[in-house]
Amino acid sequence: MSESVVLLVGTKKGAFLLESDPRRDDWTLRGPYCETWPINHLVGDPASGAIYGAGGNEWFGPAVWTSRDLGRTWSHSSDGLAYAPGEEPVKSAWSLAVADGALYAGVEPAGLFRSDDGGVTWRHLEGLRRHPSRPDWQPGGGGLILHHVLPHPDDPQQLWVGISTAGVFHSADGGESWSPRNRGTRCDFLPEELRYPEYGQCVHSLAMAAGRPDRLYQQNHCGMYRSDDGGREWRSIEAGLPSSFGFPAAAHPRDPETVFLLPLNGDIAGRYMPEARAAVWRSRDGGDSWQDLRRGLPQDNAFFGVLRQALATDRLEPAGVYFGTGGGALYASADEGESWRCLAQHLPAILSVETLVVER
Repeated sequence: MSESVVLLVGTKKGAFLLESDPRRDDWTLRGPYCETWPINHLVGDPASGAIYGAGGNEWFGPAVWTSRDLGRTWSHSSDGLAYAPGEEPVKSAWSLAVADGALYAGVEPAGLFRSDDGGVTWRHLEGLRRHPSRPDWQPGGGGLILHHVLPHPDDPQQLWVGISTAGVFHSADGGESWSPRNRGTRCDFLPEELRYPEYGQCVHSLAMAAGRPDRLYQQNHCGMYRSDDGGREWRSIEAGLPSSFGFPAAAHPRDPETVFLLPLNGDIAGRYMPEARAAVWRSRDGGDSWQDLRRGLPQDNAFFGVLRQALATDRLEPAGVYFGTGGGALYASADEGESWRCLAQHLPAILSVETLVVER
C-alpha cells in the first residue's frame, strides 16, 4: 500500500480532484463532478475515504453530494435538509465537517444539520436557530451563512460554528444549546460604543490548532484573532500583517503555533492581494509575528481574491499548503509555504480547497 494526497476543490461549476503521491511533484486533475452544481465546500472522511460536497443555490436547491470511490461515481441527497414549513427555505448547503461518525452541514440561511448515515438523511439541530439572538442576525455581503463547523476532536458533544454576520457560537451538548463566543472581537462598522458586542461579528474563518482544541484562530472582517480558551476570550494578532481584512486561515496539521493566512487589501479597497502582490503569511509563534511567503507566487498584477474556505494544509511531512483563487488558479507548496507553484489555471471560481490522504 502507498499513500496518495488528494486535493478536494469546490467551485462554482462542480467539484474537481487533483491527486499525487507523497512527493507532490506531479498531479492529475479530474472533474468537473457533481453535474457542475455550485459546490461550496468539498471534504473527505479520513476514516472511510468518502468525499462529501455541500452545494446548491436557490435554483438547484440544497444538497450534499457523496462519492465513496474517490470521485468515480456520485450521489446526492437533500432528505431532511430543510426547515419547518413556513420558515425561510434553505437556499444552499455551505460547509461540512466529519466527526465521530457524524456528518455536519452548515446552511444558508444560517443553521446546522446532522447526518448519522453518511449524508443520506439529515436532521435539523434546532437549538442554534432558537438562540435568543437569532432575530437580530443580519445577512452580510454574502448572505447569512453558517460557513464553518469545528467539532472537538475528543469530545463529540462540543462544537463551534462561524456565522456571517452573527459571530462564533459554541455548544457543549451536541448542538442542543449554544452560547456566543465573541468577546474581544470588534465590529468596526458599528458606532464606537457598540464595537465589542456579545454577537453580531462578521467572522470569516475559524481554524483549530493541532493538539490544542481550545486554541482557535479567527480571521474576522475586522481583524485576525487567537483564543486559548475555546473562544471565551479573543485577542488581536494582526500586528505585522499588511491588512486586518481577509477571508481564509488554516492551521498546521501538527504544530499548534503555526497558522497560515491570506490577507486581502481591505473590505472597501478591492478585496485583492495587498499591493497586487501575492503572498501567504505564516506565523510560527501563534500569531505574535508574521512572515510573508512569496517565492513562486505572482508579484505583479495579482488582483485576485481567495475565499474563506479556499486555503488548506495536508498532514504530510513537511506539510503541504494549498489555496485557490476566485479566478480559478490553484497554488501549492510542498514545503510549508517556502516555495509555491501553480497546479491548475482557468478552473471555475474556486470556493473551497481541502485535502485527503488515502491508502492506494
